[in-house]
Amino acid sequence: MTAWINEACTAGARLSKACEVLEISVRTLQRWGEDGAVKADGREQANTLHEPANKLSEQERRQILDIANAPEFAHLSPSQIVPALADQGLYVASESSFYRVLRDAAQLAHRGKAKPATRQRPKALQADAPNQLWSWDITYLATTIKGTFFYLYLLMDVFSRKIVGWEVYETESAEHAAKVFRKTYLREGIAGDSLVLHSDNGSPMKGATMLATLQRLGVMPSFSRPSVSDDNPYSEALFKTLKYHPGFPDKPFDSLEEARTWVAGFDHWYNEIHRHSALRFVTPGQRHRGEDIAILEQRHQLYEAAKVQHLERWSGSTRNWAPEQVVYLNSGKPTKMEGAIKQKAA
Repeated sequence: MTAWINEACTAGARLSKACEVLEISVRTLQRWGEDGAVKADGREQANTLHEPANKLSEQERRQILDIANAPEFAHLSPSQIVPALADQGLYVASESSFYRVLRDAAQLAHRGKAKPATRQRPKALQADAPNQLWSWDITYLATTIKGTFFYLYLLMDVFSRKIVGWEVYETESAEHAAKVFRKTYLREGIAGDSLVLHSDNGSPMKGATMLATLQRLGVMPSFSRPSVSDDNPYSEALFKTLKYHPGFPDKPFDSLEEARTWVAGFDHWYNEIHRHSALRFVTPGQRHRGEDIAILEQRHQLYEAAKVQHLERWSGSTRNWAPEQVVYLNSGKPTKMEGAIKQKAA
């Protein structure tokens, strides 16, 4: 390479352009020629141009595949095959080499009869009015006794984001969950209507008492996949709002009454005072009662009038105050975890 560059420069080529053609820097060329003698290529990637000395031959790779597909080993993983071969006094290759060869041959899959469990994404749900789709979950509230918690049962309407029901108990159980849900269901006056209740896979959610209550009331249950919090995003987001609220106590709760009193105050603030960013900044209570239509229309008219008065201040349309007509739950978009796995695989 040094000779080629010298020849090109003698013919009139620029040194930087000649080095660029060979994909090396001028400084690399200078290092090669220091002290008047051409030195060996010291670049880290230079050695990768040559095959490694310990590379498996084609015969060895075929031998690994033959062994892995033999009747006595076809159901075993490389982690079990290699020790079994060692007990027979035979060493063919390392465990990692077995895995690598099987992967290159597209044979690195579950090798037993029992297949790994696959979890399907929950059915996509949608709501275009209140009391069609609810989401619920349980969160811990710390107490002054270390290791002891109160349990907040909280139900919300996905369409309006309103907290429709809650209660704080000292224990976590399907019986408590069924009691809270039944009271909320009757208070909302939706008996006879179609309602879907979404939750995660906790034992109170799938307990016999809770499921029997849902069946008796004609409510369709929906569940998240195990260990996938993104399948129940609305309840998770609500719990974050609750625990990051400026008024959330810095110290643990002393009593059940104290916890219930605080949650009651949060319930009023969240439903009637807090302007929700996902609802065009109306409160969940206004959205639930249908008052958001008139409020958002008034804002739209206000902005249109402001634009007419000062056209020079507007380069386009006014702010979008149109209410969201349909709300989706698990609409088919990949979760963060699935997206990361897919990106890594690609």
